[in-house]
Amino acid sequence: MANVKEFSVEEKLTSLVTLQKIESKLDEIHILKGELPMEVADLEDEIQGLHSRQLRIEEEINGITQFIEQKKEAIKEAQALGKKYEKQSTNVKNNREFEAINKEIEMQQLEVKLAEKHIKDANEEIAEKAIALEKAKKTIANKEGILNTKKGELEKIIAANEKEEKHFNKLAAEAKEHVDSRLLASYEKIRKSYRNGLAVVPVERDACGGCFYYIPPQKQSEIRQRKKVMVCENCGRILVDDELNNNVEVK
Repeated sequence: MANVKEFSVEEKLTSLVTLQKIESKLDEIHILKGELPMEVADLEDEIQGLHSRQLRIEEEINGITQFIEQKKEAIKEAQALGKKYEKQSTNVKNNREFEAINKEIEMQQLEVKLAEKHIKDANEEIAEKAIALEKAKKTIANKEGILNTKKGELEKIIAANEKEEKHFNKLAAEAKEHVDSRLLASYEKIRKSYRNGLAVVPVERDACGGCFYYIPPQKQSEIRQRKKVMVCENCGRILVDDELNNNVEVK
């Protein structure tokens, strides 16, 4: 059975400080990107929604156009029937037949008028939808222009820092391998709790380097001895002495 190396508290603390400094470098790169990644994602979602709206309006216009064509056909049929009944009216044999044919002619005339009204209303609806469609297209064009600008800015930042980011990501992965698993879990939990991502901080001027809470001399002495992992009573961050912190350099 292979021997598993036991790390001293000092080695564990050094590994934690190293990891913290590496991830702080990565945080600086992410700060350079700012809100751009989120803004780009939000704009892409918004544009996708606008394209769906444009497609829906176009489909509605096509549906109304088909409705208009159907009504035009209905007008042709009604007019054809009207002419047919008018022709038949010249050959009627009695008043009863004449009245029946006249009713049919009137019915077809009403069908024509009703269809014409439907066409008029449908054309007005198309005009409204055309305005909405044009507005959607302009909004999409505007949003796409903003998106392209922000994407360009983000790509420049990524390109400028890509090599450095890859380097620090690799260092961070390597550093994590040298940190005790339970200690690493605590470190990551603390790190997520604070916006600045600081989980390991030095004692500076008798205070915690994270929350500036006063650290008593006795506790400072224990921290300098590096015999056990010490945390700030106020913020819960892992505390190290200033000398150990300064001895760790990340290039």
